[in-house]
Amino acid sequence: MVKTIQNEKTIPFFKSTIDQEERDAVTSVLNQEVSLTSCVEELEKEVGDFIGASHTISTNNATSALHLALSAMELKRADKVIMSVNSFVNLPETVRHFDAEPIFIDIAPNEFNIDTDKLEEYLEKNNSKKLRAIIVTFVAGEIPNLDKIYEIAKKYELIVIEDATSALGAMYKDEMIGSLDADMTIFSTNYSNSKTAISRGGFIVTENEDLANRAKLLRTHAINSSFDEFGNIDYIYDVVDIGYKYDMTELEAAFNLAQFYKTNSFCERRQEIASIYNNELADLKHISLPPFDEDHIFSQYIIKVAKNRDGFARALKEQGVSTGLHFIPLHLLTYYKKKYKLKITAYGNALTTYGQILSLPIYPSMSDEDVLYVCNSIKKIAKQWI
Repeated sequence: MVKTIQNEKTIPFFKSTIDQEERDAVTSVLNQEVSLTSCVEELEKEVGDFIGASHTISTNNATSALHLALSAMELKRADKVIMSVNSFVNLPETVRHFDAEPIFIDIAPNEFNIDTDKLEEYLEKNNSKKLRAIIVTFVAGEIPNLDKIYEIAKKYELIVIEDATSALGAMYKDEMIGSLDADMTIFSTNYSNSKTAISRGGFIVTENEDLANRAKLLRTHAINSSFDEFGNIDYIYDVVDIGYKYDMTELEAAFNLAQFYKTNSFCERRQEIASIYNNELADLKHISLPPFDEDHIFSQYIIKVAKNRDGFARALKEQGVSTGLHFIPLHLLTYYKKKYKLKITAYGNALTTYGQILSLPIYPSMSDEDVLYVCNSIKKIAKQWI
């Protein structure tokens, strides 16, 4: 049993876990130390080997990776892309950049991800050649029913893109997320989506060589380099399409590589913290906890507050504990609500869940003392909550 701590503290919602390995990696790049392979290439290889993917394309962040994936599949104007209404704003945002339409589906009861029954129901009523893809989310690292999603996607000929930005290191039926039946999977080095993250980076992993080659081409201005007859200069180039500037820098790659090597230990520490939360906050009035599952990597730890969630968060803030929200349903955001004339009550499960959810701090550098301070603050507030 961990000792209970009573002292006043300040607990940020997220804090990067940085050791000497990260400092040494960054210093080696700053010192311009010569290496046989670039940090970017090494990082791509390590991620690909870890996932078990044939092709890995790194980017400067996960939103760039998603935009690049949609470009690689050649999404076009008026195409439609399905996604959970409980997603971060970058999903519909990237779709709209193609003048395509995001299609929102409600979440399953007592879950944070897409309701596969409602997904199938929508497709039965609205099947169209304009429906091109589905983006599958893993909110907080929670894994949806992928077998059902793959089956539905195959039936309706949908491209499957997994938004696994919160699921690096997660497993589904003993197989690594990113190595299953998706056409492309997106990962992030900033799994918490924190504004205070030290570094950012994204990845596309895929088994499809054509998609991989197109993504690699578009990642850096669609530049196709050529050489002179002796093959010893590389400043001759051609541009064969309209591309982007989405490549990762050596400095970012060096830091991200040092962090990546700790993926398993980071997941294990978050699971330990989640276990403490579940034990300490069990049977607490007004508070519902996520079920503990050994396959859940708890990129976020999301509780439900039965009454006045925002007031509860403010009370925690007064105790020095910062919290987060994953997510505001997309149909409540002004742009999408007005653009597609969406009713507030259109997605009942997401709406109900949104009114209660609150994400607690959970990151590898949190000590047991920090976690218990959060727990004790919640207990104190919940005892007085009306």
